[in-house]
Amino acid sequence: MSEGALKHVTVLLHEAVDALNIRSDGIYVDGTFGRGGHSRLILSRLGSNGRLVVFDKDPQAVAVANELAARDERVSVVHDGFATFQTALDVLGVGKIDGALFDLGISSPQIDEAERGFSFRFDAPLDMRMDTTRGMPAAQWIAEASEQELHEVIRNYGEERFSRQIARAIVEQRGTAPIDTTRKLAQIAAQSVRTRERGQDPATRTFQAVRIFINRELEEIEEMLPQAAGRLKTGGRLAVIAFHSLEDRIVKQFIRQYSQYPQLPRWAAVKEADLPEPPLKAVGKALKPTQEETAANPRARSAVLRVAERTGGVFEKQI
Repeated sequence: MSEGALKHVTVLLHEAVDALNIRSDGIYVDGTFGRGGHSRLILSRLGSNGRLVVFDKDPQAVAVANELAARDERVSVVHDGFATFQTALDVLGVGKIDGALFDLGISSPQIDEAERGFSFRFDAPLDMRMDTTRGMPAAQWIAEASEQELHEVIRNYGEERFSRQIARAIVEQRGTAPIDTTRKLAQIAAQSVRTRERGQDPATRTFQAVRIFINRELEEIEEMLPQAAGRLKTGGRLAVIAFHSLEDRIVKQFIRQYSQYPQLPRWAAVKEADLPEPPLKAVGKALKPTQEETAANPRARSAVLRVAERTGGVFEKQI
């Protein structure tokens, strides 16, 4: 598969890579390779002794990454989710790293390819797996989940007010015929969502919720963050681009938690200078795309970049 076969506009390209403070001989991780926009810019700033490890679940993204690795011996490819961060680096013989970048969410090629089943813009098999070689397709889960589980997933991951009505309609419909295409699920959502948000299809939140659940997206972020931060050298950077409030909340809270001094009882007579140094420090404020970038790439409008730097402090527990 040629790199140009599938188009993807990399969000916050220069801002995210600039935030890593690339050292020419450093070791870096691109935890979400996608179509390699961030990776190629990182490689352009690495010298011959630098190294880049890239992760991706998507077989098509891995194919593109393998083409890059075949031409550039500095690149190592991991076909897996970034929740396997520590184990994968151990297998590759990589110890501490100089930086890690994660561009969360779903890529444009995944949305735009009908057969992946991510989008209700096309009528296609209801799959939604980022890694089509493993795991349960969305259609199978929808066929087997209880009404209560459907309701909780759509409510919690989609923040959908009409989650209970949608869950009830799914259960009623599947008793007659399987809900195995994107159009069928979209029609159920359209019939169940009574109040539509301006500019948003009534199926948007339901599709988002099912996708997040099927791919364990939020759980993997929670598992990845301490692993990545724990691998950083002192002065190493962690940069994360989130596209959804649930993702960004996890990243924001993690950086805040490990950038603060430990909470002590009011009676504890300890000077701040004597407290152990937090293991992370936030770098700058959260950064969003410019108006020019969102005008050129509307899918960038919800992106938020947060950056943290590893200090000399130690984590309370081994990560």
